[in-house]
Amino acid sequence: MGVNLSGLTEPRTVELQDLSGKTIAIDAYNTIYQFLSIIRQPDGYPLTDSKGNVTSHLSGLLYRTASLIEAGIEPLFVFDGKPHELKMGTLNERRERREKAEKEWQKAVEEGDTRKAFTKAQQTSRMTPEILESSKELIGLLGLPVVYAPSDGEAQGAYMCSKGDVYASASQDFDSLLFGAPRLLRNVTITGRRKVPGKDVYRDVKTEIIDSGEFLDALGIDRPQLVDMCILMGTDFNAGIHGIGPKKGLKLIKDHGDIEHVLAHIGEEIPEYQQVRDIFLHGSYSDDYSVKPREVDRDAVIEYMRDRDFSENRVTSALDRIDASRKANKARRQQSSLDAWF
Repeated sequence: MGVNLSGLTEPRTVELQDLSGKTIAIDAYNTIYQFLSIIRQPDGYPLTDSKGNVTSHLSGLLYRTASLIEAGIEPLFVFDGKPHELKMGTLNERRERREKAEKEWQKAVEEGDTRKAFTKAQQTSRMTPEILESSKELIGLLGLPVVYAPSDGEAQGAYMCSKGDVYASASQDFDSLLFGAPRLLRNVTITGRRKVPGKDVYRDVKTEIIDSGEFLDALGIDRPQLVDMCILMGTDFNAGIHGIGPKKGLKLIKDHGDIEHVLAHIGEEIPEYQQVRDIFLHGSYSDDYSVKPREVDRDAVIEYMRDRDFSENRVTSALDRIDASRKANKARRQQSSLDAWF
């Protein structure tokens, strides 16, 4: 889930078309979890094929990718590597929450409360080996670049963005800012009226962009101080200090400069703070990647999705949109290059 900085940010809303011509690094795990959470039947059960295999994520990957490319965006997907040992506590907590939600979901189904069932079901999404592998297979057949991070995918996406190889890092979490992404895109893979996970509440979801430099300037701190502030609040790698949220954490850092002086002032300890600081500021990254898309293996995509009970007409329509959009985008780039000569 990462740190929650929503109370301190004022993101700028953008239309997908505003990002035309850009390549963006998408946090694959984050996005797949979104599809698994949102794309469900009314009683909360995910989409499945006739063999019982979950297909919600495949639906999201195909049709949302088509929409992105139609808007002129070239997505690439960054997959997490081995989680840092300090993240194991967070992963265990998530597993416990899922197990609790699964029991509440089944109880709601038995009671016939479909609204509660859907809400609880959204909290049960899990990344199984089958879901992970099928996601990679479909992304590969679509010709989209895949990048494998040594550890956190958001760290890798931020690194690629800082190098200028991609325009922005796309994730629902704010951790990309801590990892040093110059630009963070949120709600790239979900827009429209959506149900808030875990709540019986709906809201309009629009794509947002946060410029890291503008964000830090508005807060009056630099990136290392932002990292220190979030360590005080608690991250995926540490528990933080009870009672310190974004606003209090910001004030403490601005008043005292860094986490060492804050801890001395409040008489608290975070033994692992330097390790967590290093994860965000000096993480591990890979240069073994390409951002260039390949041709869509059209016949293979159709067969792959048809075997999982997807409508061939709908799949073909999505692929037609991708083909037409890439041809149009290529023609526009060629025209722009030609116009530059006159």
